[in-house]
Amino acid sequence: MLLPKNIHMETQLKISLKLFAVYQETFGSAELNLKFPPQTSVGEVLEWAIAQHPQLAKWRDITRFGVNLQFVEADTLLADGDEVVLIPPVSGG
Repeated sequence: MLLPKNIHMETQLKISLKLFAVYQETFGSAELNLKFPPQTSVGEVLEWAIAQHPQLAKWRDITRFGVNLQFVEADTLLADGDEVVLIPPVSGG
């Protein structure tokens, strides 16, 4: 599991981060299992992803969020075991 820096192991939330489109291409994976401190918002997960791959910053303002199959706002706090989805705009034809 990937761990953000300076986090105490005993107080972490475990989440599953599902990646689509540009996020999946950038990370080279469809899913990441991560740990974050309590009171982490879904927006902070996006900021973590951008910190890992700064080229994703251009998608910051147009990415939508899902938690446990529900669309949510960036300030939604996560709970242990949540499934988080970063949803960039996609096009197809």
